[in-house]
Amino acid sequence: MHTRTLPGSSGAVFARTLSDLRDVRLRSEVRLTEVPAPTRIAPFAAALTADVIDVSDPEEDLATGRFVVLHDPAAPDTWNGQWRIVTFARAELEPELSGDPMLGAVGWSWLTDSLAERGLTWTAEAGTVTRVVSESFAGLAEREASVEMELRASWTPVAGDVTDHLRAWADMLCTVAGIPPLPDGVVPLPGQRR
Repeated sequence: MHTRTLPGSSGAVFARTLSDLRDVRLRSEVRLTEVPAPTRIAPFAAALTADVIDVSDPEEDLATGRFVVLHDPAAPDTWNGQWRIVTFARAELEPELSGDPMLGAVGWSWLTDSLAERGLTWTAEAGTVTRVVSESFAGLAEREASVEMELRASWTPVAGDVTDHLRAWADMLCTVAGIPPLPDGVVPLPGQRR
């Protein structure tokens, strides 16, 4: 966590938000870890990494990502608000997806659909979806081609608290990892924190 002391209640608001982020419970496949946050982007920042694991093999990461919450009471023009969420997600995909021209649009829709399914609204969104195709040759020619997708996105929350946006992002991370959504009414069991 990174904070600088500011006059007023901004510090208290951010402290409550940080406490809520630390207490959030996600699906058992998602492991959250608090990590150092960027220090120059905003007066207040918090960062979490997430690994989506295969519950049958907890050593195998299916997807990984980073979720950063920024708070600036001055509401920078480019943010269109006082809060900003900056995220990264990466997962290996099926090799046959390497040539799919819709992969970028589908990846982006996984994020926006996850936010919308939780009833959230946002503004000033920006991001990229990148596919990385690795092919092996010569002494490594026996290795199968691999495809990784990376999704980088930022947005300003309009409705819902920041923990709801974290939950939606974690839903998207599970989708990228190939884990189907939980059915309505099913509550995930609390996972252990690392």
